[in-house]
Amino acid sequence: MNPVELHMVSDSTGETAQRLVQALEAQFPDQDFLEIRHPRVETVADLQLAVERMKGRPAVVVYTLVEPELRECMRTLCRSAKLHYCDLLGHPIDAVARVSGRSARMKPGARPPLNDAYFRRMSAIEFAVKYDDGLGRGLDQADIVLVGVSRTSKTPLSIYLGYLGYKTANVPLVKGIEPPAELFTIEQSKIVGLTIDAQRLSEIRGERIRWMRGDRSYASLVEIYDELDYAAQIHRRLGCPVLEVSELSIEEISHRIIRLVEQRAAEAKAQAS
Repeated sequence: MNPVELHMVSDSTGETAQRLVQALEAQFPDQDFLEIRHPRVETVADLQLAVERMKGRPAVVVYTLVEPELRECMRTLCRSAKLHYCDLLGHPIDAVARVSGRSARMKPGARPPLNDAYFRRMSAIEFAVKYDDGLGRGLDQADIVLVGVSRTSKTPLSIYLGYLGYKTANVPLVKGIEPPAELFTIEQSKIVGLTIDAQRLSEIRGERIRWMRGDRSYASLVEIYDELDYAAQIHRRLGCPVLEVSELSIEEISHRIIRLVEQRAAEAKAQAS
């Protein structure tokens, strides 16, 4: 099966187009793709050169161009070359301009303003780093607390949730070691347990051992089953929901966590009133 070429054309770095391309690829797991990025496209000549590379190829073009002239030129070139294309910014920019009555800045690579939301995200990321893997005593200050055995993605989840603006702490569960007492006294609605398929966890840990030259029992299925049983006991004591993370992306797990925590907080508030 020939790969489908996904060309990302941008007047900046192409990160926005990259995120869409990754979402597209996830919907076609049996299809091979070839990603080709064309960053810093600033002139008509740049567009023409990019389109020439795609002509006659099994290509889909995704572009993020701010300048109206470049967007129109790209549309014309794609139609002339009989290429399938998607203008990611054009229609949303026009729609917001019509609704708001304001003109867009039309500045390639423009960054979001340094507003309260930005500083809240930075503060949440710093919080995740400070209280990673059970460090410190910040559980009562956290918006979300993740609880699970080693290698259940607690750290990357905490950082990503921080990027979304949620102060997230995580607590590792180690067989034979009692979790911090604070875990059982904080608001329970913000606690989410994490678990994972034993075989998948063994594979992840085995890969880590190969790189770090660690104790092989760390990846032993016997040990892992015991750890997961212990974690399940703690999750039951906490009465928290548990997410299975084996086959989910960090983004998907994070949004499920947020949904769970917000639903439980709303239920607790309704009961209190």
